[in-house]
Amino acid sequence: MYNYNICPKRHIFCVDQKSFFASVSCILKGLDPKTTKLAVVADTKSLGAVVLAATAELKKLGIKTGSRLFEIPQRKDIYIINPSMKTYLDYSAKITEIALKYVAPEDFHQYSVDEFFMDVTESWHLFAGTPEALAIKLKNEIYDETAIECAVGIGDNLLLSKLSLDIEAKKTEAGIAEWRYHDVPDKLWPIKPLRDFWGISRRSEVKLNERGIFKIGDLARYSPVYLKRDFGIIGVDWHLHANGIDSSRIREKHTVHSPSICKSQILMRDYGFREIYVVVLEQVDEVTHRLRLSGRLAKTVQIAAGTKDGYIYRKQFTIPAGTNNSNRVMKGIWNILKSIADPRALYRTISVTLTNFIPDSVSQMSLFEDVGALRRQESLMKTVDDLKVRYGQLSVMRALSCTEASTLKLRDGLIAGHKR
Repeated sequence: MYNYNICPKRHIFCVDQKSFFASVSCILKGLDPKTTKLAVVADTKSLGAVVLAATAELKKLGIKTGSRLFEIPQRKDIYIINPSMKTYLDYSAKITEIALKYVAPEDFHQYSVDEFFMDVTESWHLFAGTPEALAIKLKNEIYDETAIECAVGIGDNLLLSKLSLDIEAKKTEAGIAEWRYHDVPDKLWPIKPLRDFWGISRRSEVKLNERGIFKIGDLARYSPVYLKRDFGIIGVDWHLHANGIDSSRIREKHTVHSPSICKSQILMRDYGFREIYVVVLEQVDEVTHRLRLSGRLAKTVQIAAGTKDGYIYRKQFTIPAGTNNSNRVMKGIWNILKSIADPRALYRTISVTLTNFIPDSVSQMSLFEDVGALRRQESLMKTVDDLKVRYGQLSVMRALSCTEASTLKLRDGLIAGHKR
């Protein structure tokens, strides 16, 4: 259906550091990541703490990312440690430094702490006889310098490099796989279930299954006209991706058109419904603080509360004129939670998201609001913002943040939500 002869053919690397967080933790303790059973846990003092990373040997026992501390067998040959985010970032920076020896900065994209893309189209011939030879060279140099094992996916575009990494390279002993356009029918189309494919969620999978689409080959042969009709532009993207086509370039940096300000947490214990009020309020204070510093108002607010059993209560509401007032946002959120959430359930995850921004210079007062009271609130919030910027987040706290349910003090000074 598509003419690959006119598609851009580049040499893209997608590089992943295998069990990165667990491997770094092993190295710090003088242990071999290949043979050690080690788990990085959010908080080793809390039995309900989440496993953030596990070595390959520990995964063989059924422990993986997302498992809980109490699920790990109590054995002398299993190491359980807290994360050290600053150290992980230092290792990541060192690996990035190595990668940038082989490509220009504009041809490098850091996808996550332990994964990145490189477009070596213009540079591979300066360092090796083939792109694959350069991938081997890069992989070996990273290991020699950091003792971290890597896997490398090579493809004609970003999509194929990512898929070759996730589906093949990570599972091979050599740790390198190469997918080109001519490999699409044999390597891409057999993929099933659909949720194993990048960009397709479980909910989307169900809708596609209803149309007789059960593997990527079915999606590739399905009419893009009907996909666009039923799913919009994302349906067209699915069709292109199912055929291995992706025209994005690393040099053409993505611009976010619908940014958001979000705060989410995995709670370290089960919270009753009334207890989550404190956590939600602290999150609202944080996101509205960031919103005010950016000089914007949010028109859309979303709240999500996940129970211990995995059920998520999620809903959003709109404030037509926009707001950055934490009290107003909290009032709307709590009214929603009281109407949709189970007051008897135990909760483990909380998330507050602000979107649909407008400049705060266009704010409007309602005729039915107490203008004087709003002005006083704005003045108070500005004072609090100034104090937090100057002296830190804990310089001004609500009284509720001194209660047992609060997580504010626990989170202060963390990097990416974890200990330094």
